[in-house]
Amino acid sequence: MSETHPDLLRLRQSIDNIDAALIHLLAERFKATQSVGELKARIRMPPADPAREERQIARLRDLADEAGLDPVFAEKFLNFVIAEVIHHHERIASGTRGTES
Repeated sequence: MSETHPDLLRLRQSIDNIDAALIHLLAERFKATQSVGELKARIRMPPADPAREERQIARLRDLADEAGLDPVFAEKFLNFVIAEVIHHHERIASGTRGTES
């Protein structure tokens, strides 16, 4: 068996570090959206805010384009995150806070 090329190891380590940062950032984002969901439930706002979601998608598509990331991919990713946030907000509003789906 041959050894892994040092450049490949370095690149993979960079990817691993970025993946870890993404997970930590997502965790922080979900902590913030948890607070939003609790506030919305307390003041009886609906779990979803379609106008805000549209603005966020447009903003992040622009950011993705500026960063050289495919805006379609960025939108798909954000739609996935938004759907999960709405699901969490619905559970909070209904009084169920478990993490199971």
